[in-house]
Amino acid sequence: QVQLVESGGGLVQAGGSLRLSCAASGRTFSRYAMGWFRQAPGKEREFVAGISWSGGSTRYADSVKGRFTISRDNAKNTVYLQMNSLKPEDTAVYYCNARDITNWGVVYGGSWGRGIQVTVSS
Repeated sequence: QVQLVESGGGLVQAGGSLRLSCAASGRTFSRYAMGWFRQAPGKEREFVAGISWSGGSTRYADSVKGRFTISRDNAKNTVYLQMNSLKPEDTAVYYCNARDITNWGVVYGGSWGRGIQVTVSS
């Protein structure tokens, strides 16, 4: 199995930027598609961004397209989420996810980090 630990969250003003990192250990990192999900207060967990094992294919939720960028560095066993032009509605706990295939429509699946808070003030 793979263990995931998120970092880089915090408080930022609207319009600002933040970069999340997810460090993986355990099963070979490069065998997993990696993604980011988020859950805001009172809402269900939702897909944010995903990347294939090779990094050659990415997907984004409509709400973050053009603002967020997912990337990975397999040599460092790390996946990143660069978040630009942040909005208050981006406020949520962000979870790192590892799964065997890029079935991002399935919200719950694979292995999960414990989550990290991102708060965007207006």
